[in-house]
Parts: sequence; structure tokens; C-alpha cells
Amino acid sequence: MADNAQIYQKINKKPNVSYPVLIPNMKGLEDAMKVNVKEIAIFLAASETFSRKNTNCSIDNSMKKARTVIEEALKHDIKVRGYISCIVGCPYEGQIQTKAVTNLATFMLECGCYEISLGDTIGVGSPNKVKNVLHELEHVSNDMNKFAIHCHDTYGQALVNIYASLECGIKTFDSSVAGLGGCPYAAGASGNVATEDLLYLLHGQNLETGVDLNKIVKIGEFISSQLQRQNQSKAAAAILAKKC
Repeated sequence: MADNAQIYQKINKKPNVSYPVLIPNMKGLEDAMKVNVKEIAIFLAASETFSRKNTNCSIDNSMKKARTVIEEALKHDIKVRGYISCIVGCPYEGQIQTKAVTNLATFMLECGCYEISLGDTIGVGSPNKVKNVLHELEHVSNDMNKFAIHCHDTYGQALVNIYASLECGIKTFDSSVAGLGGCPYAAGASGNVATEDLLYLLHGQNLETGVDLNKIVKIGEFISSQLQRQNQSKAAAAILAKKC
């Protein structure tokens, strides 16, 4: 993340599009403010071991640092989106207690995060597990628009978990073109659900996204070729096969 500010400056920004920057600490926020970033992302983990491996901090210390960053960002009218990692499972601790997730969600909302993205970081979730977390979060906020879902597809469960989230009232989903991504602290974890696959699901449910699936497929092919990496999207593979 050391070059976040440089990358942000080089983006040709469009109106009505958010360009959030992941901020690990106050130094990151200071760098972001120098280039007039309008939105930042703060992350915490529901697993003590994962938190220490990922940030070299306990959950308690991470929360203290996050509060400082959030308060400073809000003073400068910078929007803050929260992320919670390992909402259902951790590569080190196994199953995560839902109470750990609700505690962090309560903290982030109280600090002023406008939305919290709930991450199945290693992709071990199933619909029942995800629904259980979301039902418990109803006691944190009765406005489910405060929450988003971030599913990795390690076990091929991302789309069914997203569908389960839709049934619980979630309307915002994180995704990654061509399924790019992963986690260096979670061996074997695949990337975030492919944007192409998510769009195919949502459009199939007659849900309006404002996103052109065919254009995203082209972008996914481009970045996959540039990175010399296989495109992970099944929808993209099917769409491209029809054009051959």
C-alpha cells in the first residue's frame, strides 16, 4: 500500500464514482490527505490471531488505532468505510464467534463508518453461516443498508452466500474483476468473487446494477492478459466462448 497515493493521482476520476483508499494507519491517512482522497477504508479482523499476523496488532490495539484514524478523517470530511475480516472463519482459529463480529460492527458504526463490509476472507462461509451473522447484526443496526458483503470464492460458495445475503436485505456487494485478489495470510484463499459472475447473478434476478456486463468482461480479459493470469470468472468464460 506504500504507493496508494501515487496510484490514486493517476486515476482518471469519473463523477459519482467512489475511489476509496485502504488506510492502515495515520501515516497512510496523512499521505491520502495530501492527494485529496475523498473516502478511505479501515479494516479490522474478528480473529485475534489473524489480526496479529496481518497487522502485528491485537484486536484491541487495532481498534484504538482505527478510532484515531476515523476521527481524524471525519474532521476533514473524508468518508470512512469499515471492513471486518474473517466473519465466519479464520485460517488459524477456525470458526469465529458471531459476537466478535457484532462487537466490531458496533464499534465501527459508533466511530462514524457509513458502511461496514463483512468479509468471508478465506471463503469458508455457507449460506446458513452468513445468514446467522446477518441476523445477529440486526441487533446492531436495523438498517441493513449499513452492511455490505465481501465474499471470497475459495470453496465455490461466494455466489450462494451472496444470494443468501440478498434474502437478508443486503444490497451492496464487493467484487473483483476476473476474480483478482487473495490474501497472503490465508494460504489457498482465492480472490474476491468475480464481478462478471456477480453481475450475471444480479441481472438474472432482474436487479438493476447500472453496470455493463459485456464491458466488464472485456476489462477482465485485458487485466488477466496483462498479469499473465487465468481469468477466474465462469460467466466471462461462457460469454467469450459464444463470441468465438
